[in-house]
Amino acid sequence: MRYTNRWKRTVAALFAGLLSVAFIAPAYAADDGNWRRGRIYYRLVCTACHKDMANKTISPMSRTIAEWKAYVATDKHDPTGKANPSLKYYVSQSYRADVKDTNKAAAKFIAIPEDELLSDLRAWVVHGAKDSDTPARCQ
Repeated sequence: MRYTNRWKRTVAALFAGLLSVAFIAPAYAADDGNWRRGRIYYRLVCTACHKDMANKTISPMSRTIAEWKAYVATDKHDPTGKANPSLKYYVSQSYRADVKDTNKAAAKFIAIPEDELLSDLRAWVVHGAKDSDTPARCQ
């Protein structure tokens, strides 16, 4: 009888572990992205434009992780209407093609799929947010 109870507990623990992996893994997948590549794009494309157009840089350290995640999720880049209001536009292949002559970094990123680059950018700002383990400023 003792062997049977131990076996049942083991099977139940394994099943619980598999269920937790099945439900937790998608939550971590949302933060997937190559933050290093996102950092390069952010610093060489986003920051360059912000310096030229808005006369200011926006550092990942300027917001919290939750604020950055909400910003990317809402896809609101410029609510004033002075520029394209969509964040996704600024990682689109068409945008990169438009600025590739004046921004060589955009040219190097031209072949990266838009969703992948947006994920990389999101990973970078979350990685460098002010409440992260590695807060980052723009250079």
